[in-house]
Amino acid sequence: MKPNPLAVGLSTGRQAAPFVVFIFGVTGDLTRNKLIPALFSLYLKGSISRFRIVGFARRPWGRKTFQKEAEAMLSGFAEVDPSVRQNFLERLDYISSTFEDEEGYRKIDGQCDGFVNRLYYLSTPPDAYESIIDNLGKLGLSDEKGGYTRIVVEKPFGRDLATARALNAILAAHFREEQIFRIDHYLGKETVQNIMLLRFGNGIFEPIWNNRHIDHIQITVAERIGVGTRANYYEQAGTIRDMVQNHLFQLLSLTTMEPPNDLGPNTIRSEKVKIIRSLRPITHRLVQSHTVRAQYAGGFVDGEQVPGYREENGVNPESRTETYVALKLYLDTWRWAGVPIFVRSGKRLARRLTEISVHFKEPPHQIFHSSHPAMDRNILIMRIQPDEGLTLNLNVKVPGYQADMRPVNMDFAYGSAFGEEVPEAYERLLLDAFVGDSTLYNRRDEIEASWSFITRILQGWERDSTPLPLYLPGSSGPEESRLMIQAEGRRWRKL
Repeated sequence: MKPNPLAVGLSTGRQAAPFVVFIFGVTGDLTRNKLIPALFSLYLKGSISRFRIVGFARRPWGRKTFQKEAEAMLSGFAEVDPSVRQNFLERLDYISSTFEDEEGYRKIDGQCDGFVNRLYYLSTPPDAYESIIDNLGKLGLSDEKGGYTRIVVEKPFGRDLATARALNAILAAHFREEQIFRIDHYLGKETVQNIMLLRFGNGIFEPIWNNRHIDHIQITVAERIGVGTRANYYEQAGTIRDMVQNHLFQLLSLTTMEPPNDLGPNTIRSEKVKIIRSLRPITHRLVQSHTVRAQYAGGFVDGEQVPGYREENGVNPESRTETYVALKLYLDTWRWAGVPIFVRSGKRLARRLTEISVHFKEPPHQIFHSSHPAMDRNILIMRIQPDEGLTLNLNVKVPGYQADMRPVNMDFAYGSAFGEEVPEAYERLLLDAFVGDSTLYNRRDEIEASWSFITRILQGWERDSTPLPLYLPGSSGPEESRLMIQAEGRRWRKL
């Protein structure tokens, strides 16, 4: 029986078989901030028990150095018994090698003594992927030897359709599709997983989840921070590659997909692919009316002066890389015909927020207009971060003798409802990879379908030489974004 991908919270009933995980690029921030803490948390919960973690990177570390560095990565677990922490650290080892040197890869089999299952995690810059994958394949390290061999590839997965296809071809030359796990950590967040349960597990929502009852949908991923130390990467990516092609499209597909026949990984992923393929193309003729891109200017946030994007270290002073994107999308499907979907993402905005808001239509005959002409539409808000939960906005009568109304919120928060912390996304996704559940990972055709859509926009932008709009730090974004949604008779939710 396949594990249920929709279980609320991390299933402590699922336990991974013994394995070795090789983390390429183990000295980077992803390992420090996410991977090692997630693996330790899985260990504390009993989801992994017999395992080895092997770092693979250029730095001249050894086993002891890696263990010492990893101990510092576990500073958030100060309350844990030191002997338990030490038992975990003793399972760590290290291979010092460049990603091009075959000698480093020849040490991998020796680290698997006593284990038949292995997982390779590519936590490196994308330009290292090809060397790692080719060396694993050439030396027979992609073969399964009595157990599973799997590979996890981090984003960004390509930078356009051509490069995504090329990377998929390299992977396919050495690994079967069933061995490949393309990760998007947004899919590990509880509220993202709960979208399907909310829709298909509650009889009050599915009958009205269509164009007869829904006016429009908004998806927002906003960040307060600027590019910081990631300027070199961001200059090559921009917001549309960094956030829209992956994170926002994942949220979009789960919100609008058709009910799957079952909970099998390929069944669910096939429904998501159908949605991406149903997006009405934004051709170069539609770029100006259906897209907005902009850069944050310099200014003040909380009384502190912050630089504009072009003033950040490592950014070209003439850069046309966008730090904000808004898109007006349509799905050419029976369910969603005529329903606009507005997505936006940007840096240096008013606050950190990721949410999906479903805006319902007004009742067909509004009998309260005379007493309350500005009655709000009902809105269902799915909060992904920072406070995961749900809010349903309703209109109610104010107590008293008059028929006065006001909107109120019905709230559900994961933290308070279940009395326990929500597991980190990487915990869930790592455990899924260890047990072989690919539901929350991207399939090849989904990656290529999303890049096919985004590449058209990129090509349209290349033809546009008009100056990029600027927006103030700490604001809701550029004026052009407000005007785009206003032209459709709607307005953005306040950040």
